[in-house]
Amino acid sequence: MNIFLKPGEVYVSKKPAVVSTILGSCVAVTLFNARMRVGSICHALLPKGRAGENGNLDYVDNAVHYMIRRLLAFGIGREEMEVKLLGGADVIECQESSKVTVGQLNIQSALEVIEKEGIRLAVSHVGGKKGRRVRFYTDTGSVLLKPISRIP
Repeated sequence: MNIFLKPGEVYVSKKPAVVSTILGSCVAVTLFNARMRVGSICHALLPKGRAGENGNLDYVDNAVHYMIRRLLAFGIGREEMEVKLLGGADVIECQESSKVTVGQLNIQSALEVIEKEGIRLAVSHVGGKKGRRVRFYTDTGSVLLKPISRIP
């Protein structure tokens, strides 16, 4: 099954699927468990939700917490979760060179949640000036990345 993940969406599956998305300053976080072959991916736009917005998956922190809860519900322990963090490019020019970009804030938010939750970061491909085309295989946890110069 082929799925295209839009911004603000999360996909969780025990069945094999190939999930594709395109990232600029957004980040994708994948969670995978080899024992049960369960995979999950989010496409988050902004770093942190405000109080009362727990269900809003546009935010990195909410989306990652949601995915962790879903894997825990399958009986998967945090120590069994493999995490990959992708995206967060600086694709929009900032007027001030010292200003922190949305991409950098998204990366920072994801890393904070991953550390706080005590899950293992296996791979990180973040930052830079180019977007990324991502393919995630839910049954193996494999990720294929292709840098792209222009976000369609």
